[in-house]
Amino acid sequence: MPTLPRALTPRRVLAPAMAAVVAALVLMLGLAGSAAAALPASPPALTSASNQAAVERDKAPVVLIGTSGLRWDDVGTLTTPALWSLSRNGAVGNIAARSVHSSNCPADGWLAVSAGARAADLEADDRTCRTLRDPAPDQATPAWDDYVQAAAEGDYASHLGLLGDTLAASGTPAVGIGPGAAIALAGADGVPVGQHQSRPWTMAALETAVLNALKGEAQLVVVDVGSIRDPGQGTTDRLIALPTDEPSPDVEIPELTGPDAVTEPTHAEQARAIDARVGAVLSGIEEFGGETTVLVASLADSSRRPQLQLAAASGPQANGDGDYADALLATRSTRQPGYLQTTDVTPTLLTALGLRGDAPQGALVGTTITTTPGPALASKRVAQLVDDNDHVLAVTPLVPTFYVIFVTINLILYGLVTIGLNGRVLDWWGRALDRWAPRKSRRALAASTDAAIVLKQLRIAGIAVAAIPVSTFLANMSPWWRVDPPSYALTALIVTWVAVITAVALLPRWRNWLLGPLGVVAAITAVVIAIDIATGATLQLESLMGTRSLVAGRFYGFNNTAFALFATATVLLAVAVTNPLVARGRRAAAVGVIVAIGIAATLLDGLPSIGADFGGPPALVPGFAVLALLAAGVRLNWWRVITVLAAGAVTVTGFAVLDWLRPADSRTHLGRFVETVLDGGLWPVVVRKLKQNVDILFSNELTLLAIGGLVVVVLVLGRPLRTAAEAPDGGAYAWLSSGAPLTRLGTDAPMLRAGLVSLAVTLGIGFAVNDSGVVIPAIGIAITVPLLIAACANWMLLLRPHGTSTPRTPIGGDGADEVSPPSPAAG
Repeated sequence: MPTLPRALTPRRVLAPAMAAVVAALVLMLGLAGSAAAALPASPPALTSASNQAAVERDKAPVVLIGTSGLRWDDVGTLTTPALWSLSRNGAVGNIAARSVHSSNCPADGWLAVSAGARAADLEADDRTCRTLRDPAPDQATPAWDDYVQAAAEGDYASHLGLLGDTLAASGTPAVGIGPGAAIALAGADGVPVGQHQSRPWTMAALETAVLNALKGEAQLVVVDVGSIRDPGQGTTDRLIALPTDEPSPDVEIPELTGPDAVTEPTHAEQARAIDARVGAVLSGIEEFGGETTVLVASLADSSRRPQLQLAAASGPQANGDGDYADALLATRSTRQPGYLQTTDVTPTLLTALGLRGDAPQGALVGTTITTTPGPALASKRVAQLVDDNDHVLAVTPLVPTFYVIFVTINLILYGLVTIGLNGRVLDWWGRALDRWAPRKSRRALAASTDAAIVLKQLRIAGIAVAAIPVSTFLANMSPWWRVDPPSYALTALIVTWVAVITAVALLPRWRNWLLGPLGVVAAITAVVIAIDIATGATLQLESLMGTRSLVAGRFYGFNNTAFALFATATVLLAVAVTNPLVARGRRAAAVGVIVAIGIAATLLDGLPSIGADFGGPPALVPGFAVLALLAAGVRLNWWRVITVLAAGAVTVTGFAVLDWLRPADSRTHLGRFVETVLDGGLWPVVVRKLKQNVDILFSNELTLLAIGGLVVVVLVLGRPLRTAAEAPDGGAYAWLSSGAPLTRLGTDAPMLRAGLVSLAVTLGIGFAVNDSGVVIPAIGIAITVPLLIAACANWMLLLRPHGTSTPRTPIGGDGADEVSPPSPAAG
């Protein structure tokens, strides 16, 4: 180990880094103290059930109108007048109905209301949905045992019957109408809480039923107005129908005759029938006369093709902050205007009833539905929601194709460097061509292997490939999904942004700096993602490499793909910026720059109000700590490795505790994780994340990039490059490096090796601690290797005298350089 100056001894290098960590923790604890001060000093004493019920009767009653398969593009002035009127007078939004499976059945949506978390029915072999049935009096909801079994076998630890049990414990009167309402209001034993009745067959009877429920002082009325199923996607019976499933004998049912008996109603016809029932419920509420909070929610899909579902609300807001009117619906679980989740319905109902604190801690994963400003005109608000669904439908089929193309481009680039530019391979190819046309082939090969031209093209290719990921985000700045066909518009935008970024990286100011092109692409990637995350993550939502609202996993902050791009870009940016400093011996300044970039990146990634990423800080802190130590010239040992890993663990714990100290509806998954740990539910979370990692490892398009890329880079690409690097004249790549040994790249760019070690630490820990973690090293490889190729090409170009163009000389030929050219400037 070289002797270090006094100012750069390991203790003095670690001291400022540890001081920065301590300062960050002090800042977090100070914020936590402020959050704690805003909370009540002690929880209010619980009242008795009767007193609680008396208190809640002073609140406005709540009516949940549930359906499935209903979207905003089904709504029209003449076809669905009730929903059209509600969109004019209330607040509107879209629901991401995803629960457990990729598409929801009606039972899944109602079970999510019952549990306040993701839950689903047992999946049938033919993937059909179950026909919902009303329970017999004082009997459990049909198929409740199946629902409980599915929850027990699932990964989400759902508490079926949470809503019903909370209502029963508080003595809150409730009325359910229809089979879906029976599921939503069922207690843990499956028996509906309060009064339950079958959905009346006539609109007048439904209106009367709702009116009587409200007059009977019901605080919560849940009405299942039926489901929309696309033709060919009808539900099926899995149980023998009970006698109570038959309609009352005094109700006249129209008999289907002729074509109507064998023809399924269209989606639009079913939407009109749902609207009529919604209108009947709203008429009963209007006749009641008192203030009533109304929530209309489509809780499931109409087919196996998921789409965003309709949501609307009117009356007093659940949190008491004004009315649901002239706005878009919003929730902290998505932080996206107009986007809700089915798991937000239950917290909203309990908040409106004043029972939010009575639910078991950590059981509710959603938050209360509120409002946020939207377009001034109601028609514009609905148009925006329809446009959001169009965006979803346009991008969904393009994602698999994009990843296949992106993986292929990367592998072609790897193969080109490994095989196509290998001097020995080119000599073999030249000899083979000589057998066909000796003179022409030799001239053609010489013209196509001019070193300067090849290096310039290789530099462009590396930059362009590395610019693709951030270009997919920037493409979302334009509404490409409104163009027909949208794939053409999206492709044109991505290609345009790639060209712009490549041109910027190749400006003379940057290309004459050894790591300039690498630094420019890394800076653009890091800055674009940072700004997007800090301003609401609108670019990554529904982008090719961003988040999918239909997955209902993450709508804000850093998902795994964004984290991988951001982490890789920030590390490479730090490498590019500090390389000239280290080359000039200014190691202390380099350490300071790395610590500053690392702290900024960690805060942006981990703060609950911005990145809200649980698995990011444990990877970023050790990665940047290792980079700082290597920049200082400090050798790593087990003690220092354990120290930086502990620093990452302490940092993420601080972020999580800070989030946990906030009110329940303000927490992100960081705070909910702390609550889960305190409740003893850590192990199911760990098992679920491990299962997701294994599933994605063997089923995701990125697996090809992760495994194939690693094999190519480590085995195929690494061996010939290692052999060439050990050669005193560049070996098989001497025709590109002007005879300079490739080991000189490590001298001219001393931070490259440190950067690769730091990236290995960051991406490796990111893979280990995140669900779907295989995405993280895959994405890291996808931009790191192309940028390294571009950096190597730029280095070789800087080795050559300005403007020279030298055809390739066969290995062992007379044109080999005998004197190594001077080293390029490091900065």
